[in-house]
Amino acid sequence: MLAIPAKIAGCQEVVLCTPPHEAGEINAAILYTAALCGVTKIYKLGGSQAIAAMALGTESVPKVSKIFGPGNAYVTAAKQYASLLGTAIDMPAGPSEVMIIADQGADPSFVAADLLSQAEHGPDSQVVLLSTSQELIDATEKEVARLCDVLNRKETAEKALENSSLVKVNDAQEALDICNAYAPEHLILQLKETSFFEEKARNCGSVFIGYYTPESAGDYASGTNHTLPTNGYAKQYSGVSLDSFLRHTTYQEISQEGLGELGPAIICMAQAEGLDAHALAVQLRLKK
Repeated sequence: MLAIPAKIAGCQEVVLCTPPHEAGEINAAILYTAALCGVTKIYKLGGSQAIAAMALGTESVPKVSKIFGPGNAYVTAAKQYASLLGTAIDMPAGPSEVMIIADQGADPSFVAADLLSQAEHGPDSQVVLLSTSQELIDATEKEVARLCDVLNRKETAEKALENSSLVKVNDAQEALDICNAYAPEHLILQLKETSFFEEKARNCGSVFIGYYTPESAGDYASGTNHTLPTNGYAKQYSGVSLDSFLRHTTYQEISQEGLGELGPAIICMAQAEGLDAHALAVQLRLKK
């Protein structure tokens, strides 16, 4: 989700920092995938220390122009600090979160599995269910407890669930208001009719529409980029796209006749701001 758009954008150097596993080595699947996707340098390094190394440069890790990728609260804070030192970042992308808006027609096991798919990311993840159906909320709560027992990361998910909520709302408008205020990283619409939220949910990183669109599809296979703003930053940021790896330069060329047309407006605004040289640069040309 990061190396491929970087290569398509024409980035000549793509640096990957990834922490080792328990045996002190980088997972072979990561190494293979990195090679396949065109990563040019790989460093056995993770966390906020990796952000510091890439932002400042070390004897072994090069200073980079822009840092991409999600992480825990420390990584997010490190990225934001790095941005003050001249290294660009994609966005604040910290602990994972999901909001599900579901109606009575939703399958409680589907809803529970989608909640747990975010809860298992880390103890600081957060999951929220909004529904007008108390029956669905109660059934989902039972399914969460049942499915959580079979997870390898059960303890992690349980910790995350302590920070999470299942909320009964009065109507769709109340759910929408909560959604736009919360600005979730992922918004799942397990609803028979989704158009109201599709049209009016403004603040969300990525939207998953319908009963058969799990968030995990966005993680791995549906084609959208999965590096998304968290912690309410969906109000200010979009997810990563090809454009995130590009810069845009503007060009302008004005003929003598064209400057004759634009000149009076330029001079008027420059003089209003007290910028005499700005006006003079046009006035001298108009006299030629």
